[in-house]
Amino acid sequence: RLHSASGEAALTRYRAVRGHTEALAAALTAEDQGVQSMPDASPAKWHRAHTTWFFEQFVLEPFLPGYRVFDARFRYLFNSYYEAVGPRHPRPSRGMLTRPGLSVVAAYRTHVDAAMADLLPTLPAEAALLVELGLQHEQQHQELMLMDIKHLFARNPLKPAWREIPEPVSVAPTPLQFIPRPEGLFHIGHSGNGFAFDNETPRHRVFIRAHKLATRLTTNSEYLEFIRAGGYATPALWLSDGWAVVRREDWNRPL
Repeated sequence: RLHSASGEAALTRYRAVRGHTEALAAALTAEDQGVQSMPDASPAKWHRAHTTWFFEQFVLEPFLPGYRVFDARFRYLFNSYYEAVGPRHPRPSRGMLTRPGLSVVAAYRTHVDAAMADLLPTLPAEAALLVELGLQHEQQHQELMLMDIKHLFARNPLKPAWREIPEPVSVAPTPLQFIPRPEGLFHIGHSGNGFAFDNETPRHRVFIRAHKLATRLTTNSEYLEFIRAGGYATPALWLSDGWAVVRREDWNRPL
């Protein structure tokens, strides 16, 4: 089991990650959180429930004696792609889940968070990696929530904003330079220290051809120059698959 100090640190980190999810959702209305703008997106309400389901399913049920499942039906509703757990609601239909309502999802998160607060100070060592995986997983879904709500808002003719941000300060970019890199064998993949998802391993060697890397990102004005100079009409500037899409979709600018 974790020492008390480690347990308190784990609880602090858990609350910080979970709290950030709620902070992201705080600016959204109930209507915002229930809509699915495309099959590859998910409603914010579903993200909040799914990340909660992960801790209930994989941490609380196996490791907290006497834990009471909030609602057994959520195992089906909020599973995503965990085949070993059982069947799940189809991903393209997540926006059809008007029930449970937002208040129930909030109560679900509160229920699980309270149970995790009981468990974390004396967390069994074998469960520590699952908790870390759950937190990393929730941080992934925080990115997805922002992407999905951005897509949803972009389709609204009122052009709503998730939140107001200061007008960016325009600064002249540093001169664009390219640094040459030699060909050779290089190691890629996780080094083995700290957390990593399974698709970041195993560390292995790859051959990389000689190339040049820019010293900074491309600016919007430079990309505009690319468009005006016929970048979308010059096949030599595209890989074959990309050029095929440009022709098929009749692209002449981003989006």
